[in-house]
Amino acid sequence: MNPKPANPGHAKDSARTVVVSLLVLAGLLVLPGMALYRRQLDFRWIGAYGLVINTFTYWLYARDKRRAQTGEWRISEKALHLVELLGGWPGAYLAQRRLRHKCSKGSYQFMFWLIVMAYQFAAYDSLQDWKFSRAAWHYIERPSKHVDDAGSDKLKRLQAETATWVRTLHTKYRLGTKGHP
Repeated sequence: MNPKPANPGHAKDSARTVVVSLLVLAGLLVLPGMALYRRQLDFRWIGAYGLVINTFTYWLYARDKRRAQTGEWRISEKALHLVELLGGWPGAYLAQRRLRHKCSKGSYQFMFWLIVMAYQFAAYDSLQDWKFSRAAWHYIERPSKHVDDAGSDKLKRLQAETATWVRTLHTKYRLGTKGHP
């Protein structure tokens, strides 16, 4: 049997897709990169973590694709989304485009882009000194007029515990403090 003849147009489309995918990824990394730079974090550690988590994410996608083709037990979508959430979304984006895996399933793509947008929002909010997160937090801290007395006590206790936890995070990581870049 002769192999199917190569389609010269396909190679051009593939190269074009790679270039567009890399440009989109570069654009998606601008806000997180600016936010990390503003925080004056050690880029050696961030770069090492990014390389490891994204290489691992790409490898998981490749492994899942291979398992799908051979009919073996698959890697769960929850596991794939977890590594995306842990910072592997750029590797997942590249794997989806390069391996053509998980890129046509609507429910999966919805969750993937939700994770990407969460990273974009967090980066943007960080650059705005957490303006939107603070506003949301103040809204949450406000007692509701529609809660009965028993529920109000539970709500106040939960709000106090959550406020303590958030203050601890803000203190530990110096989030949103004036004068800290």
